[in-house]
Amino acid sequence: MTNEHASLKLRHYPAFFHFWLSRVASGFAFQMVSVAVGWQIYDMTHSALNLGLIGLIQFVPAVLLALPAGHIADQFHRRNVVVVCQFFEWIALVALAGLSFAGWLNEAAILTFIGIISVFRTFENPSGRAIVPALVPEAILPRALAINGSGGQAASIIGPALGGFLYLLGPSYVYAITAVMTLISVILMASLKYQYAPPKRVPMNMERLFSGVAFIRKEKIILGVLSLDLFAVLLGGATALLPIFARDILHTEAWGLGLLRAAPAVGALLMSFYLAKYTLNRRVGMVMFASVAGFGLATIVFALSANLWLSLAALFVLGALDMISMVIRSTLVQIETPDEMRGRVGAVNSIFINTSNQLGEFESGILAAAVGAVNAALIGGIGTIVVVGLWMVWFPSIRKREKLVRDERSSE
Repeated sequence: MTNEHASLKLRHYPAFFHFWLSRVASGFAFQMVSVAVGWQIYDMTHSALNLGLIGLIQFVPAVLLALPAGHIADQFHRRNVVVVCQFFEWIALVALAGLSFAGWLNEAAILTFIGIISVFRTFENPSGRAIVPALVPEAILPRALAINGSGGQAASIIGPALGGFLYLLGPSYVYAITAVMTLISVILMASLKYQYAPPKRVPMNMERLFSGVAFIRKEKIILGVLSLDLFAVLLGGATALLPIFARDILHTEAWGLGLLRAAPAVGALLMSFYLAKYTLNRRVGMVMFASVAGFGLATIVFALSANLWLSLAALFVLGALDMISMVIRSTLVQIETPDEMRGRVGAVNSIFINTSNQLGEFESGILAAAVGAVNAALIGGIGTIVVVGLWMVWFPSIRKREKLVRDERSSE
């Protein structure tokens, strides 16, 4: 029993940390280059439209190519898919660095290379996410996903600041350093060893392309957790309104806006450390509903706050609760999805995430323009709590879920 208990510690699975280091290097590179690209484009053109194009160029392939990316993730060795995609991302970063050092880089070239990177990241992501369950036992998958999330949160907090600091030396240096980090990620991923047997190859057709959608519609638990996240993000997108709250309501400067932006990520990062050490193992369905409802309540507190420190506390709690929901949601999706379907289901999940993030910001902006930022955030928080109540009624299988282990149905 002692040996079995010891085997459930993450440190006994070096392949996972090998993978994690690769993803952290790649995540930092992406965050840093995003800052450099936005700053350089605006330096060159002073055009808000071009800044918007950067977002559009990243959003379109993430939605249009997600389903083919999922099919590829389920047809080829996922590690190799990630390696190939990251290699071409590295080529694009090297080109950005080289053209920038030579003084030949213009806005069209920047947008082109960002488009290339976005396409390959779209194909990389479903394969990357589907690798994690092959690296650790199912019993410690929630902790592995929490650690994996901590790397992403650290990159989102530190990466932009580091990219901005290095930009003082010139954009060429940012591109060069992120190219080196991406190459490190490629080398780490290429040397990753784990057991995986790709299925027999089948041609892509419409039925297989949309099989992830069909699977999610059939599996109520997966449909419930993904749709709950979709609507919670759509309604609770108060972070899109942070510049308005910082200037007009909290009466702070740029430093205050920076703190407000960082607070949710810091909360999520610290919570990920906790979840990496302590596994959620009781009434996980209700814990997820409670965390999403708490997310809505924290949004309400933020909306009503006129004090910077109370607002920071609300955003900190919001980020921490969102991490709890993310770990439970991600674990349930992974363990309830057969390995041969994880790429396609992950691709649909990525469409949900990208769509909800972008549309959530749009919805918040439109609502704020109509009724004011405070009322928009307040409506979003209340709407999130209402959605939780409805989902508890409509998806009783989630409400009754006790543990983050495979449902008995999966083994029948």
